[in-house]
Amino acid sequence: MNTERLRKTLSSFNPAAIIFYGLIAWFVIAFLIYPNINIYYEIFFKGGKLSFGAAEKLLSSERAMRSLYNSFILAVSLVFTVNVVGVTLVLISEYFDIKGAKVLRLGYYTTLIYSGVVLVSGYKFVYGENGFMTKLLAGIFPSFDTTWFHGYWAVLFVMTFACTSNHVLFLSNAIRKIDFQTVEAAKNMGASTFYILRRVVLPVLKPTMFALTILIFLTGLAATSAPLILGGVEFQTITPMILTFANSTSSKDLAALLALILGLATLVLLTLMIRFERKGNFMSVSKVKSELVKQKIDSKLANIAVHVLAYFLFLIYMIPVVLIVVFSFTDAHSISTATLDIRGFSLNNYMQVFSSMSAFKPYLVSIIYAAAASAAVVVLALMASRILHKYQNKWTLALEYSLLIPWMLPSTLIAIGLIVTFNTPRWIIGNSVLVGTVWMLFIAYVIVHIPFTLRMVKASFFSLDSSLEDAAKNLGAKSFYTFRKVLLPIILPSTLAVFALNFNGILADYDLTVFLYHPLYQPLGIVIKNSTDAQALADTKALTLVYSVILMVMSTITLYFVYGRKSKS
Repeated sequence: MNTERLRKTLSSFNPAAIIFYGLIAWFVIAFLIYPNINIYYEIFFKGGKLSFGAAEKLLSSERAMRSLYNSFILAVSLVFTVNVVGVTLVLISEYFDIKGAKVLRLGYYTTLIYSGVVLVSGYKFVYGENGFMTKLLAGIFPSFDTTWFHGYWAVLFVMTFACTSNHVLFLSNAIRKIDFQTVEAAKNMGASTFYILRRVVLPVLKPTMFALTILIFLTGLAATSAPLILGGVEFQTITPMILTFANSTSSKDLAALLALILGLATLVLLTLMIRFERKGNFMSVSKVKSELVKQKIDSKLANIAVHVLAYFLFLIYMIPVVLIVVFSFTDAHSISTATLDIRGFSLNNYMQVFSSMSAFKPYLVSIIYAAAASAAVVVLALMASRILHKYQNKWTLALEYSLLIPWMLPSTLIAIGLIVTFNTPRWIIGNSVLVGTVWMLFIAYVIVHIPFTLRMVKASFFSLDSSLEDAAKNLGAKSFYTFRKVLLPIILPSTLAVFALNFNGILADYDLTVFLYHPLYQPLGIVIKNSTDAQALADTKALTLVYSVILMVMSTITLYFVYGRKSKS
């Protein structure tokens, strides 16, 4: 009976489906499960015996322990500074009646079009030792220390203003959903503007604030670009230290252990977030909600102070963007001396990027990686979502949880797991070595983008009308034909949006790229970071500014097509 049922089940699968399912199973085992298990073995069971040598080396390493301490200090600091700045931005742009709020919003949203190493390099270009603002301040105050922008405070400053993207996206949406009737009722009872804000508005934002706080802490803990570029020798954090250890043959076990600690901290924090959210009661009691009306600040003095603060924050966000764009049109001498001269303006930098193969190569490498990885992860998510949509059993549940593994692990741990596992021949990949090949970075990009892509594509699948597939089946259409001709055209717009967001994210990635890139094929993130070094040539810095501007333009276009058109429809 069981044999007959098995035969019928197998006969319902066509060969292509069996191959697809086999490939997914192999990918999950080879790249999501095996490396993350192997890293434990390499740390604690190397040579076949239980050993805590790596932990002893870590505890005895003053640099490693200092990096751990610095990472937690940075993470805790960012929880306060980013939340204060992020909430302020949202209140200014969405809650209070501020003159020029639409213009201010454009400035506050700039972190959506440039982030990571591009943003950090931009801030260093403005505030670094040879930066425009530093030269300006030194001209006004002759005793001004031009080396002021480095260490803990520089990292904290940059990351505070870099990490408000989630606030302007998610907290803005949350504050727009506040019931205006509740605010109006409190006002009618004589409550002041700031009392209503403290006792009525902010409590409704608790669930979003809590989730953002966890994300901020994790971001600070795993920070790479800012500590590496601005931290200096006095403020090294976990990820730069992992990179240092990973590049040393004798210290790879320390790199793996630090990455493991980072991963465990991530898992603990995500677990706490889930538990607190389940216990907390943050629901709004309002049943019929009215649209929030922007609130006027009654106190004239407070109104002036909030306006001054709003435009001061606007300048902080806009100055790096404006100067990057302006200096991208100047010559190497103007860039190296941080001076603006109308005679130095030209399109030569842009012409060189698009006419010289050596200048265009980093951009081309990044485009190929981003396009290939984005396409691969979308195809993988489509196949997996099709399985999850069509079958619901313990195997599909296991598949879904396996594909979400990268969401629970920092990219640093994923990178170290791949390095430690595939630096020697492994039977699971045909006895090949992946370390030192172009495939390693491609696979890593696919891995880290699986969870987000799967969630988005799966949501599209489960929103489909099941009667469409039933109708096609009744007309004699095969499963793959139905998917290709009926289902795929419906979910294609959202799938292309996910592809665009992934492409955008990979294009200037540095945090993952720095561990796995091929030296002969340097992506944009590596080139941009290298241009921040003191010994970098002025011509290189000029090309880097052009890369940054092009990336910002591409990000703006992507965000418009993904979000802007939706908001208009």
